[in-house]
Amino acid sequence: RARAASLRLANIRCEDKDRAILTIAEEIDRRRSKIIEVNSQDVEDSVKKGVAPPLIKRLRLDNSKIDEMVRGLRSLAQLEDPVGRTILCMEMDEGLELYKVTCPIGVVGAIFEARPDALVQISSLCLKSGNAVILKGGVEASRTNISLTELIRDVLRRLGKIPEDSVQLVETREDVAELLKMDDYIDLLIPRGSTNLVKYIKENSKIPVLGHTEGICHEYVDEHADLEMAVKICYDAKVQYPAVCNAMETLLVHKNIAERFLPVMAEKYRQANVELRGDQKTRKILPEIKEATDEDWRTEYLDLILSIKVVDSIKEAIDHINIYGSHHTDGIITTSEENARRFLMEVDSAVVLYNASTRFSDGYRFGLGAEVGISTGKIHARGPVGLEGLVIYKYIVKGNGQVVSTYTGENAKPYTHRKLSKVWPR
Repeated sequence: RARAASLRLANIRCEDKDRAILTIAEEIDRRRSKIIEVNSQDVEDSVKKGVAPPLIKRLRLDNSKIDEMVRGLRSLAQLEDPVGRTILCMEMDEGLELYKVTCPIGVVGAIFEARPDALVQISSLCLKSGNAVILKGGVEASRTNISLTELIRDVLRRLGKIPEDSVQLVETREDVAELLKMDDYIDLLIPRGSTNLVKYIKENSKIPVLGHTEGICHEYVDEHADLEMAVKICYDAKVQYPAVCNAMETLLVHKNIAERFLPVMAEKYRQANVELRGDQKTRKILPEIKEATDEDWRTEYLDLILSIKVVDSIKEAIDHINIYGSHHTDGIITTSEENARRFLMEVDSAVVLYNASTRFSDGYRFGLGAEVGISTGKIHARGPVGLEGLVIYKYIVKGNGQVVSTYTGENAKPYTHRKLSKVWPR
C-alpha cells in the first residue's frame, strides 16, 4: 500500500502538497487541547513506569511545542518543491538532451522513540518531498502517535488529492522486526532515538539507514575568545534544552584563559543546577567538582551534566573532538579567524560552528522546514536532513529518434556535450 501510494505521490502538484500540510497545521492548532489531553495520559503512564526524566521531557507536548509544530508546518509549506528541480541540462547532440532531475526516494521507514513531535515533522517532510512514510513510534507515546496519525490521514482523506496510505503507523515490536526485513518495499530507514536503537536497526536490516547514533557535542573556548560571549554561548549550549542531541556534552577550554573563564562559567552553571565533571587541570581551578573519567568523554548525558577539559592547544581540542565526539555538532569560540578556519576544516563533524551555540544545529533553524533527523554519515545527506536529503535524482534523456549506432564505428558522429540553461517542465 505504501509503495502504491508513493508512486502516486511522486506526481502530485506542489500546491496540493502544500494545501495538505497547511490543513494539517490548522487541524493540529484546532485540536491542540485534545492532543495535549491524550499526550498527558502517555506521560502519566511513563512516569509510573519510571521512564527517565530526559525521555519524559521529549515525550511531553505542551502549547509551546504545539506552537512550534504549527510554525514548522507553515514554514515547510512556503518552501520550494524539492521534486522536479533540474540540476543539470546537457545537449548530447542536436535534438538529444540530457536532464538530471530531482525525484522522491520512494518509501521511507521512520522509527523513533518518545518524540511525538517527530511524527509530525517526518510525515510532513515526506509528504512535501513526495515520499510515502511508514512510522513506528515509541510505546511511551502510543496514544499520542495514534491521535496524530489519524489526524494526518483524516486530512489527506478529506482533501482527496494525496493517498491516505502515504502516511501509515505500525504499533507493535513484531511490526518493527517485519519492517526491517522489507528491503523490497522500503527504500530508506530513518531512526531517531538512542544509540542502541540506531545500532540495532543498522545491524538488523539490509535497508540503507540515515541517522546518527548519538550527539556528543563540544564547544571549544579558544585562547583568543571573547569571554563574555563564551559564557553566554556555553550556557545556552548546555542549559537551554539539555535533553536533545545538539546540546553540548563536553566543554573544552584553552589553558591560557581557563583560570579567568572557568570560575565565572561554573557559577552560571551552579545557578542552573548543572553537575560538572572535570579533568585534573580543571579540578585545580574548580576543586569542588567531580573527577571526569574516560567514559565521561564518550557519554551523551541528555541531562544537566557537563564534562570539562582544559587543553594545551587548538590541536589538542581538535584531536579530542575527533577521537571522542560523534561527528554531530561541534563549535569554536574565538576572535581569531585563523584558528576558526583551522577548527572548521579539521573537525570531522556534520555541523561545525564559529561563535555560536551547538543548539543551532537544527533543520528548522537552518530554514530547511524542520528535519527528519541529523545524519553523521558521509554519503547522500549530512547534517540536519530536510527536504533536500529526502530526494534523489533521475536522468531523463529526450531525443528525436537518435540511435547509438550513429555515434559508434569509423564514421562516428561526435557528441557535443554542451551545457544548456534549459529546465525540465515540472
